[in-house]
Amino acid sequence: MLKSEKLKLVVQQAAEKVTRYRYHYISNKIALTSLAEIEKEKGKLSSQIKKIANTYANDVFGWKGYAPWLYVYAHLAGEFKEGWIPDNYYGKVVIPKIQGDYGKVSFLKPFTNQLFHQFIGPDLAYFINGKWFSSSYELLSRDKVIKMVANLEKIIYKADYTYQGRGVFVIKDNEFDVIQLENIGNGVLQYFIPQHDFFKQFNTPAVATLRLTTAIDKNGFESLRASFLRMGRMGHTHVQSNDQILVPVDLTTGHLHEMGYFTSFKSTDKHPDSNCTFKDKIIPNFKECVQRVLALQKEMPMIQTIGWDIVVNEDNQPVIMEWNGYGSGICFSEATQGPSFKDLCWEHLHK
Repeated sequence: MLKSEKLKLVVQQAAEKVTRYRYHYISNKIALTSLAEIEKEKGKLSSQIKKIANTYANDVFGWKGYAPWLYVYAHLAGEFKEGWIPDNYYGKVVIPKIQGDYGKVSFLKPFTNQLFHQFIGPDLAYFINGKWFSSSYELLSRDKVIKMVANLEKIIYKADYTYQGRGVFVIKDNEFDVIQLENIGNGVLQYFIPQHDFFKQFNTPAVATLRLTTAIDKNGFESLRASFLRMGRMGHTHVQSNDQILVPVDLTTGHLHEMGYFTSFKSTDKHPDSNCTFKDKIIPNFKECVQRVLALQKEMPMIQTIGWDIVVNEDNQPVIMEWNGYGSGICFSEATQGPSFKDLCWEHLHK
């Protein structure tokens, strides 16, 4: 190997090491901040549980640095459970192994219908590399795009490589500017989905989304692994990760758990804006939502776990708003419903 090639390799390895360090530092900082919030309600995490988590992280995952998320899971659950996957282990070890670059295709919003060979989302048009296309990939002029949305009260534009509510724009009919959207970059133009009356009781203008996480097991069978409801806050046009309300949803019945959580893991039994409680509430048409995502997961077996964001519309039908094939976090579902992936042997992927 030439000296220049060796130097390039050394620099690349050093850069990767810095990136990994920064990722784990940020992730563990979030975990410890979350733990502190939980401790305000439940008291200090016991030293015994912390010791168990440290040992488990080191023995099972090969590094004590995976313990902080185990602290969060254990304190919220009230006990330590074997089989939990630390969120930073999932992000840096599991995702690259089971999804790789194929999972990243979900960041390219206009490819969804093409990949699944069906219309699965509320797509109207796509802006790709300086040109507009219809949802069936026919070339469109700017005038046709403007006419397409002329009678719509609201539309949504989602830029590529966006997640957790970032890069999402809810646009009213009198604010539509095709040039402005082009300046945002490649993405998808979608019609606004009026949600089912069930969600209106929580009194938030942001459309609530049901997050369903599916996975392919070692025998090639798809299954539902986690489920929770994401609700926004007053003053926001769409759900945003920094102040969303998350409520676990029973994987079998669609019942909301009586306790929901802020992003910080602070608990609440009601939506803070409407004071509407979560107890005894059931997601409408939950069974069909699950069947829908399982059928789609089956179409994409090379991406072994996918997070789906679903809206149940005013006609009681599930609509896929987004799918995440790379980097869909699991910390909330693991803490409230896990261990959700115990049988998949992900703890061996680092070896």
